[in-house]
Amino acid sequence: MKNHPAFGEADLTNCERELIHLAGSVQPHGVLLTVREPGLVVMQASANAAGLLGMKPDALLGRPLAALGGDLAERVAEIALAPDLDEPVPLRCRVAMNGAEAAYEGVVHRVPGQALVVEIEPLDTPAGGVPVVDIDGESLQRQLNLAVQRFGAASTLGTLADAVVRCVRDMTGYDRVMVYKFDPEGHGRVIAEARDPRLESLLGHHYPSTDIPQRARELYLRNRVRLLVDVDYRAAELVPRLVPGLGTELDMSMCSLRSMSPLHLQYLRNMGVTATLVVSLVREGQLWGLVACHHYRPFNLRYAVRAACDLLAEVVSTRIAAIENYAYAQVAIQVRRLEQRLIEATSTEGDWRLALLRNPRTLLQPLDATGAALFTDDEILTTGEVPSTPQLRALQQWVQSQPPSGDRLFHCSSVERANPALASLTPTASGVIAARLASDRPDYLMWFRKEQLLTVTWAGNPAKAVVATNPLELSPRSSFAAWSELVRGTALPWSGSELALARAIGASLVDIIVQVNAVRLLIAEHQLAQVRDKVVSSDEAVIVCDGRQRTLFVNDAFLRLAGCTRAQLDDLAAVAAVFVERDAARRAFAAMAGEGHAWRGELTLAGERATPVSVRAEVVPSRDGTTLGFILIFDDLTEARRAMRAREHLEASLAQAAPSLSAFGNGKREPDELMSAILASASLAAMDIADGNLAPSVTPMLEDLEAATRRATALYARIRSFKG
Repeated sequence: MKNHPAFGEADLTNCERELIHLAGSVQPHGVLLTVREPGLVVMQASANAAGLLGMKPDALLGRPLAALGGDLAERVAEIALAPDLDEPVPLRCRVAMNGAEAAYEGVVHRVPGQALVVEIEPLDTPAGGVPVVDIDGESLQRQLNLAVQRFGAASTLGTLADAVVRCVRDMTGYDRVMVYKFDPEGHGRVIAEARDPRLESLLGHHYPSTDIPQRARELYLRNRVRLLVDVDYRAAELVPRLVPGLGTELDMSMCSLRSMSPLHLQYLRNMGVTATLVVSLVREGQLWGLVACHHYRPFNLRYAVRAACDLLAEVVSTRIAAIENYAYAQVAIQVRRLEQRLIEATSTEGDWRLALLRNPRTLLQPLDATGAALFTDDEILTTGEVPSTPQLRALQQWVQSQPPSGDRLFHCSSVERANPALASLTPTASGVIAARLASDRPDYLMWFRKEQLLTVTWAGNPAKAVVATNPLELSPRSSFAAWSELVRGTALPWSGSELALARAIGASLVDIIVQVNAVRLLIAEHQLAQVRDKVVSSDEAVIVCDGRQRTLFVNDAFLRLAGCTRAQLDDLAAVAAVFVERDAARRAFAAMAGEGHAWRGELTLAGERATPVSVRAEVVPSRDGTTLGFILIFDDLTEARRAMRAREHLEASLAQAAPSLSAFGNGKREPDELMSAILASASLAAMDIADGNLAPSVTPMLEDLEAATRRATALYARIRSFKG
């Protein structure tokens, strides 16, 4: 494909200001009517009503919908009985046109405070008209079933995206189908593509965040499917432009026929694209990516096929959640291995820090980092390619000055852009992740990424080649000045799984530090004051007892968690008494002390509110074989239990949903294969999410999965209503 000049700075500014949801016109392949309830009186009509309905807008305005004949008014009245019509509901009807009834399909939705919106398209395609993809119900269900099975079998994002583009292209027939994924900073990259072999590949191409303005991103979250039939269409204006009685523009956010931005249309013309279909991929309420379809001549889809694409996008979103949270489970495995290695080094060498940095590959490769530095006890230990010591001190001070985050993690992909005073770090530390290891000291484990360099050609002109830091291809909507600023001093953004791994390693190190310091507390009495400061400030709840089971130390985190005082915790027996299961706790602690083995279990703290906790009780042996003491570490399981309940609620919802969409045959209810596949995919996603318990928050993701599955079943019901 050819390179085209960019729009320039002014066009980018106009694009961000454009109120695209107040288009005031529609694409001409369908008709839009707004009607006033309850009489269903027509208030507005698109200017193409004469050609598609046989009545000019002026002849329709102020008249009941029934004036169009057929059963349109009856069908709309049935739909309008629903109190919630925020999302479009499918419609099939007949309209009397030029003395004969004609078939139409479309959708109806309600704009609160404005009107009921009716959008219909004729089912009869005139000879020589725009090709329309229509798939019979049996074939569509077979293709959907095959697609859902392929998605469920995908174990990586790459294989899933490849399956998506192939299935969508096979079903719709677009010349090019792509999966477009957004990075944390909003830039997009084509991660999968299925295309006509005559077309040049766009796989791997990057586009800046400015290519999709913020208003458009917000609409992609609300209206998940957007169709463009012909980029050179002549828009049909709404008559009148303003909603009668209100004097305001009609909110067309959920209108499937809504006209598109002139800037976007020019953007597509520059690419040589004539028709498009864009379907949103939404994860946890955020725009994860898009399924983008391009055609190089006018092209249309029936509503059932559009709904099928919407359904597949919902299934894909649940599979994305499962795959990405499986990565969290793998993070847990990697962290456990690291933790075991560091604990062994502590017992044999007395210092976990050297073991952490001894093998650079094991620390750097999982995060695709080029260097790392450990800041602890006023020392700096490094591995890989890192800045100089003075530069590292300056970076440490800057990171320390940043607002604290709940997960103790700081990250950015361009230190230079965030703090120009640190521009000298760019060659070796353009991107940074910093995991905080202490709440009262500037102790960090930091990973670095170098600035990534390659040559980018502006609009095909080698004379304007610039050195860029990301493989981001210049797109028609970007300006040279904007791109020069965008790409300078930037590393590849950190992915969600990389951030999760850094967060988990940091948490593990915090745990190890607490354990090491607790052992030192028992071994070196003269170091007690220094070590106590570190343990007291830990966010982890800890109790230390001596070899006679007398309590030596209880930190504030445990006292807050248990809601008790230090005076209530004289020894292990007294500690057992603060639990609901006090007898079981006494037996477990007694067995641990008597047998000299560590104990793991779950108990419930009996405070003002019962708090479930996991208990890790370690026995600390001395060199002569006797027991020096015991270390008890407690983790609050409240959130984990909430996640379990959310998962059980989801499974109950899935069990209830299965019979409601079963098929009927031979007079009895039979399982529906596609519905079973959708529910099975959702159930598998729930297991993967729940198992990947290092995710930032499991419960909201399970609730999001439940909502997505409910929507998928509703979409499937709509498809069946089309083809029923």
